[in-house]
Amino acid sequence: MKERDSESFESHSQVLPNTSNSAQMIQMAMANSGSSAAAPAGHHDQLDRSKWLLDCPEPPSTWHELKSQVKESFHTKAKKFKSLRKQPLPKRILSTLQAVFPIFSWCRNYKLAMFKNDLMAGLTLASLCIPQSIGYATLAKLDPQYGLYSSVVPPLIYALMGTSREIAIGPVAVVSLLISSMLQKLIDPETDPLGYKKLVLTTTFFAGIFQASFGIFRLGFLVDFLSHAAIVGFMGGAAIVIGLQQLKGLLGITNFTTNTDIVSVLRAVWRSCQQQWSPHTFILGCSFLSFILITRFIGKKNKKLFWLPAIAPLIAVVVSTLMVFLTKADEHGVKTVKHIKGGLNPISIHDLEFNTPHLGQIAKIALIVAVVALTEAIAVGRSFAGIKGYRLDGNKEMVAIGFMNVIGSFTSCYAATGSFSRTAVNFAAGCETAMSNIVMAVTVFVALECLTRLLYYTPIAILASIILSALPGLIDINEAIHIWKIDKFDFLALIGAFFGVLFASVEIGLLVAVVISFAKIILISIRPGIETLGRMPGTDVFADTDQYPMSVKTPGVLIFRVKSALLCFANASFIEERIMGWVNEEEEDEYTKSNTTKRNVLFVVLDMSNLINVDTSGITALVELHNNLIQNGVELVIVNPKWQVIHKLNQAKFVDKIGGKVYLTIGEALDACFGLKV
Repeated sequence: MKERDSESFESHSQVLPNTSNSAQMIQMAMANSGSSAAAPAGHHDQLDRSKWLLDCPEPPSTWHELKSQVKESFHTKAKKFKSLRKQPLPKRILSTLQAVFPIFSWCRNYKLAMFKNDLMAGLTLASLCIPQSIGYATLAKLDPQYGLYSSVVPPLIYALMGTSREIAIGPVAVVSLLISSMLQKLIDPETDPLGYKKLVLTTTFFAGIFQASFGIFRLGFLVDFLSHAAIVGFMGGAAIVIGLQQLKGLLGITNFTTNTDIVSVLRAVWRSCQQQWSPHTFILGCSFLSFILITRFIGKKNKKLFWLPAIAPLIAVVVSTLMVFLTKADEHGVKTVKHIKGGLNPISIHDLEFNTPHLGQIAKIALIVAVVALTEAIAVGRSFAGIKGYRLDGNKEMVAIGFMNVIGSFTSCYAATGSFSRTAVNFAAGCETAMSNIVMAVTVFVALECLTRLLYYTPIAILASIILSALPGLIDINEAIHIWKIDKFDFLALIGAFFGVLFASVEIGLLVAVVISFAKIILISIRPGIETLGRMPGTDVFADTDQYPMSVKTPGVLIFRVKSALLCFANASFIEERIMGWVNEEEEDEYTKSNTTKRNVLFVVLDMSNLINVDTSGITALVELHNNLIQNGVELVIVNPKWQVIHKLNQAKFVDKIGGKVYLTIGEALDACFGLKV
């Protein structure tokens, strides 16, 4: 097809004086496009190419595609198994171990220099992990030792099964808040701490089962229900809620609300400040909070001092504990941690409750915890894997995190995941492999065995200040602004999650975010955009006339493309009405310009290149569109329908209704239709 000159298009784009001269208009358009009705060879080629579309074989059914995918998956695994069977027994065992436990892959090339880096990173990580774990356990309404337990077994299991080299495993603020805010509605941790602990361990068990199932059955798409924007909003709202919860420890308040919404918390703080609070506790907490934040600022300014903000929480714990012990501040209203049970993680299989009347609610809470924990861990792991230039296996990550939580629930651990702040410290400390997690776990275990008695006088206000110091990293204002600039609907999901968590509850915030995200998908599906296309000057490319104002419309033809993958019951009527509205509008505009009753639009070309599938409602809408166009003297032409679409149109005899006007490209459709008219 020859190139089209935009100027000649413009000079011939006016309406001709009567309907009988439509052939004359077509001839002029053909002359401009370089087409010729007297080119029988080209016409035969177009007919042959149309037959390619109309005579294509029957596409596979949905059931056949599903069966093929399952068969392919099993075939791939069977192929690997056959190749494995041909290997000698020792190599077969090693290959199996490497597939299940990636540590057997990287430990073969492990060197002493790498261990030195991992040792320093692990020790640095432990100095941050110990005080944070104690603080997060109190946030989860558990005794402090459970935070330390959760920093021993889960990191060891992950080091065996995980694929990330940098991720630091342990309890995190958001998951701790999720657990406490939702489970305390079932059992009050103050009145029945043992029953509450059993619910937490059972929730951790089910969360691990869900996470492992997502990886084994490749259901990772379920995690994507929480969009990036929703997570940003949720994290920001959760950070503020966690911060407000820490006012109890920072002010030394005894009686505090169990609600997490901002109104209830602020009301409780106001009432407590009028009656009872400890100025000594407040001064102590604020002093060490300032110290931790200053060290973090110094660490950001000087990258060589990355270790300073990492060990600052531990320094704060040691110094404040000594201060309270020497000054006997606990006798003057400063609340302390007191007894922390030391020793190895006790076995807790007998604490899992499967006969509780709350089992259904526990499973629901576990699913939420599983999704949020996986989302955070995989996002953290992929971020640092991208920096190091290696690929993270998402399914293996889900299995590893799931198994570490299942085994963790057997050893008195509550839900653990990847922590962004500790992973950043691990990365900055120069970790080489997951060995840094093993070093951290061993160090925490040593602390459990030897140092728990020394923490008797540790002020609760210090734990609150450590948690507060970690919260600014959860509030990403720059990312929120970025989302606002790019996609307003995503920003709406962000705001929904943020205010839902802030003013209602954690689960309401998540629900609002998911509902808004689904509403966006549904709205796009039922109200898809429709593009009017024109030819780009000097090319055979047809593009959106709104996006490319220089594109030239073909006289007598309206070309449309639907911006949707499906033509279905949800959007079929809308698309038909929009196309007919545009046709009538075009006719009215031309009538206004020429003051005649002559017809201008002769063809409507529908580009189906975006459509993947069509249902019966979509086909019915196409039939109605064709009938309405015929009544107006306009013919419908179909271009580039996909395999499933053309098969269904053939089955419905729609292709026969439109006289077989189905073409591979818009250019061929214009040439063929102009030739037929002439």
